[in-house]
Amino acid sequence: MKLSKEMRDLSELELEEKFVDLKQELFNLRFQHAVNQLENPQRIKAVKKQIAVIKTIQRERELASASTAASGN
Repeated sequence: MKLSKEMRDLSELELEEKFVDLKQELFNLRFQHAVNQLENPQRIKAVKKQIAVIKTIQRERELASASTAASGN
């Protein structure tokens, strides 16, 4: 999966910035959809998927750092 590979190469800060941008884009797409101005409804699904990938990667990293910290005790 190309999307998740590219996302995994990003730093925490870059992931967070990408997450904020995608959340804003999702808000805008939903707004456009509500006023019937959305040209590509499939974009909503794609943005939601990207957000899910980012959150998954962030959670994996969080668990990895917690496991490293726990084994260091």
